[in-house]
Amino acid sequence: MSALTLAYLIAGLGLLVLGAEGLVKGAAGLARRLGGSPLTIGLTVVALGTSAPEGAVSVEAALSGRGDIAVGNALGSCIANVLLILGLSALVSPLAVAPRLVRFDVPVMLGIGGLVFALALNGRLGRLEGVGLLAAIGLYTLCLLRRSRGTAPSATEAQEPARPPLANLLLALVGLGLLAAGSHLFIEGAVSVARALGLSERVIGLTLVAVGTSLPELATSLLAVLRGERDIAVGNIVGSNIVNLTLITGSAALVAPDGLSISPNALTFDFPVMLAVFAACVPIFLSGMRIRRWEGLLLCTHYLAYILYLAMFSTGLGGFDIFRHAMSWFVLPATGTILIASGLHAWLSPRHKPPTETDS
Repeated sequence: MSALTLAYLIAGLGLLVLGAEGLVKGAAGLARRLGGSPLTIGLTVVALGTSAPEGAVSVEAALSGRGDIAVGNALGSCIANVLLILGLSALVSPLAVAPRLVRFDVPVMLGIGGLVFALALNGRLGRLEGVGLLAAIGLYTLCLLRRSRGTAPSATEAQEPARPPLANLLLALVGLGLLAAGSHLFIEGAVSVARALGLSERVIGLTLVAVGTSLPELATSLLAVLRGERDIAVGNIVGSNIVNLTLITGSAALVAPDGLSISPNALTFDFPVMLAVFAACVPIFLSGMRIRRWEGLLLCTHYLAYILYLAMFSTGLGGFDIFRHAMSWFVLPATGTILIASGLHAWLSPRHKPPTETDS
């Protein structure tokens, strides 16, 4: 690794930390001053802001005819958001899950993931599909804003020092700018390393570029957890996934000269993995309406297994078939059984309180 590559990686990480702090403080302040809940801000403002790097990378890749990077970046970011970022955030501190996430936002995430998969089955996402996905994010945002009206701040939020709305907005924008700059520097260093290793564009998009463009979500969610803004942390992940599949994929399909090409590997592996990860959120979120540390560890270990699978597949390392069969016939079925049993146990427990329309 060259000194310049190392400098890019270190500088990028530093800017990401500073940017995340500014964005979380500014967004939380806006939520309190404008009467919206931190969860809604996490699902909209923070999600849109932290997904900006994914958007820039995917649109640029689509314009240059590199559909594998554009699609791989969007799908890989969704997978990394849940398995890696949500997992690490839960390891830092168990996360409470707002009932409205389980009732509305997670089903929307699953539905949009299935919709994009269905649209991509013919091997291409054209401009018409892109327009439809952009309309979907507009409708979702309007629904969120309508549902968040009149949300009262919590006692903890009310004790926070109040800043003028303009100061909060400027703080969030400065944080977003630092996140974008930090992501760019880190991606430059990561892609240089990937190319030196001879990885394919699809694998680069699914792994290093996806993780690199998800660093704002990682930094923002971890800082939100440390600052006690846990609704922003969880809402940021779910909202970012919805933004990735609608706004970012839709924009890439809209600007691609001949539509956004979808590789057969993406249809047979990447899309199913993403949908399985989304589905895993349901029993995890339902298990006591919180994400516990052991569940965070489970998510992180599965992300490591996912990365190892891609590395072994792309480089032809020995033992790939054994690893694939072990994951398919033992690890994944066992994980699904554990999560479903945990979710059902929590749901049927007398202490469990089913979500109501007034919960937020």
